[in-house]
Amino acid sequence: MDIKELADGVIRGEKRSLARAITVVENNPGGTRELLGYIYPHTGGAYIIGVTGSPGVGKSTLVYSLARYYRSLGKKVGVLAVDPTSPFTGGAILGDRIRMSGGEIDQGLYIRSLASRGHLGGLSEAASDALALIDAAGYEIILLETVGTGQAEVEVMRFAHTVLVTLVPGLGDEIQAIKAGILEIGDVFVVNKADRDGVDKTVLEIEMMLDLAPLVSYRPRVIRTVASKDEGIEELVKEIERHKEHLIASDALNQKQMYMAEERVKDILIRRVSAYVLDRAGTDLDIAMQDIASRKKDPYTAAEEILKDWFEEA
Repeated sequence: MDIKELADGVIRGEKRSLARAITVVENNPGGTRELLGYIYPHTGGAYIIGVTGSPGVGKSTLVYSLARYYRSLGKKVGVLAVDPTSPFTGGAILGDRIRMSGGEIDQGLYIRSLASRGHLGGLSEAASDALALIDAAGYEIILLETVGTGQAEVEVMRFAHTVLVTLVPGLGDEIQAIKAGILEIGDVFVVNKADRDGVDKTVLEIEMMLDLAPLVSYRPRVIRTVASKDEGIEELVKEIERHKEHLIASDALNQKQMYMAEERVKDILIRRVSAYVLDRAGTDLDIAMQDIASRKKDPYTAAEEILKDWFEEA
């Protein structure tokens, strides 16, 4: 595969090239480095909206409804849905793609699933690179949907400019929302399936939670939607735009871009250094595992002894 030719296709906005490029970043670390080197100067134009929440809250339906609305505004929209991983093939279980079926014929809409492959935090290791590729392909809005495993999914804030925390009435999600992780990452709280009983109670509890939060320059709002009927989507888009305007006016958008870049470099460094040390530890690692298992050494001492051969300050 000619990586340069593939990168040129992505930059031209070719869906086929984009699909092949995302497959490269999922499966070919060597190709990823070369590919990102070509396309990265063409990134930075997309606004990334993260959508997280527990299973059953209707994230995929909400994402597809948002995508259609942005398309009605003339925006070019990319959707990246991180799905659970097949235990047999390692690929994505395409539940999200099935729920969003019908969008493939729209040339201004690109939908792609990624397998989480055991990565914690609701995303996948390839998510950041896949987002960069979709960005380079000229998509103005990118909707990033997490797996859906509850309050642990805070990693999305490292990838998205605006984070939507999605809840529904009657599933106990209002209790989950009070937990610190979700409280801190939400820029907009979406109560989906708002035609159900108990919606007022859910909205009230989220508002009370926000009242108890530390004072910040931006207070998230709670938006009611019925995504299956496209109800509340226009108001939600206006709220996303309000948050974007706040980020720009307060220079927080630049700060967030710096934060996202820093976190990405840290991820790469951690993986590279870890792989480097483990690859060269050889028999030292085997001996250390035996000493730990027999309780001759504690894990910290064993790790420090392995590291000291590679890093003077370890």
